[in-house]
Amino acid sequence: MPYLPDLERLLTSGLSVEHEGTTFVVEPSPLGPVELPTGQVVACDPLVPISTPFTDAVTPGRYHLHAWVAAVQGNGFEPQRRIAALQLVIADEPVASWSLATLPGQDITSLGEDEFFGYGVDAGTGTLADQSAIEAISAWDYERIEDAFIPAQIPVDPIEAVTSKIVVESTGANVYVVGSGWGDGVYATYVGRSADGRITSFVTDFRVVPLP
Repeated sequence: MPYLPDLERLLTSGLSVEHEGTTFVVEPSPLGPVELPTGQVVACDPLVPISTPFTDAVTPGRYHLHAWVAAVQGNGFEPQRRIAALQLVIADEPVASWSLATLPGQDITSLGEDEFFGYGVDAGTGTLADQSAIEAISAWDYERIEDAFIPAQIPVDPIEAVTSKIVVESTGANVYVVGSGWGDGVYATYVGRSADGRITSFVTDFRVVPLP
């Protein structure tokens, strides 16, 4: 079975987890609307963008993006806040099931126990955006990406550090750049569905909060 975290628990306001002397307290933070003019959703490191969309698509439109932030303290280090998950809400309905989001050609049955498909992070950031937006910034050179998304002084707080920009003026397609949990790594995205099978959200788990 592929790795499937307890997302229902993770996406709970006020969740408190203690692990090996460290306490994690999770709260949601709304970031703003994401324009999906094609309905093709991409998860990637937007500073090193790869524009392959998931096989699951949604109706084109405007959807809301939320960061789930973990306040971390204990084990002798300074208290800090990290983005534990990034959620693109498609429908404000209860989630009946979660499954691993896949790209064309990826076969879940090929995964071993606790394995998963995910995207690589090399610049410490992540996003959920429309394919057209990621395609647009894929054509930019790094200086243009840096000017658009990397402030001269990056705030310590992960929500204050979030940046966003419309990258396709004709459609309003935009990109939010958020910190990817502890930083570089490989992170999976999951699709939530309602009882009748409709997509309710996409969630990238940055594996900050230890869960069973």
